[in-house]
Amino acid sequence: MSNETNISLLETLEYVPYLDENGQLPEQFQGKIGVYAIFDQDKVLQFLGYSRDVYLSLKQHLVRQPQTCYWVKVQTIDRPNRTLLESIEQAWITENGSLPLGNGEHKSQWTNAIDVKAKMTPEEQEKYQNPLNDEVTQMKIIKNVARRVESEILAVLETRGCQTQIRFNPKLKEEGLLDLK
Repeated sequence: MSNETNISLLETLEYVPYLDENGQLPEQFQGKIGVYAIFDQDKVLQFLGYSRDVYLSLKQHLVRQPQTCYWVKVQTIDRPNRTLLESIEQAWITENGSLPLGNGEHKSQWTNAIDVKAKMTPEEQEKYQNPLNDEVTQMKIIKNVARRVESEILAVLETRGCQTQIRFNPKLKEEGLLDLK
C-alpha cells in the first residue's frame, strides 16, 4: 500500500506472476484500488490501466488477451482518486518511454467486450447473412459463435494452467459479445 502522495517508479515494483503455481490470479489485489501494468512472457510492457478492483480488471484482461498477460506490477491506493490514478499511469508511460501497444491502437482489445462477429468463420458469416434468416435464427447463430469463441478462450487459459473460475455473461452472448459476469 502506498500513501496518497507517493508514486512508485514502475521499475521498483515487484513482478507478480499473472497466474500463480496453483493457476490462480493474484488474489491480494481483490477489491484493491490501484494502477497496474501488464507484461508479456518476456516482461515487455503491454498495457497500463487503473481500477476500483484490480483483481477483476486483471481477470477481464486475461480473458481478452490471454497470450500477453504473464506478469503484472501494481500500485494500490487507499481511496478512489481518479486524478492520482491517472497521474500514476501517466508517470509510468513517461518512465516506459512510449505508450504501450495496449494503450494505443489496440486499446479496444484490452478494454471492450470481445465482439464475436469479428471472429466468425466464412461459413458462419454465410449462414448469418442468409437473407432467409429471421432475427431468432441470426441470434442462434451468434450464440453458437459466442460459445465457440468462449471455448477457444477457455482452452487457451487451460493450457496456461488457469484454475480461476471464468464465467461469461450469458445475456451478452445473444448480442455477439463476450464479457465476464
